[in-house]
Amino acid sequence: MSVVTEVSPDGHKLTISIKGRFDFGRHQEFRESYERLNQKPDSIVVDLKEATYLDSSALGMLLLLRDHAGGDQSDIRVVNSSNDVKKILAISNFDKLFDIS
Repeated sequence: MSVVTEVSPDGHKLTISIKGRFDFGRHQEFRESYERLNQKPDSIVVDLKEATYLDSSALGMLLLLRDHAGGDQSDIRVVNSSNDVKKILAISNFDKLFDIS
């Protein structure tokens, strides 16, 4: 499984970890990782520590996650990004939409 989901014991925080390629092939799995929850979390962390590749489909999936989580009111952090991924996210102005580290 290349998308691993972990919900905090209190249900307030969702962590989605991506392993391997973050591309269109992960679309269904990524979407299900947050849509199947009974309770909408207060914050979401997308952990890219083990992501080896990110393409424009991944950017679109992050935008869909943001919309699902409440748009401008959402609390989404993208963490453990490689320098190359940080550059892609910055060029795409995602640093204005997400907390990226």
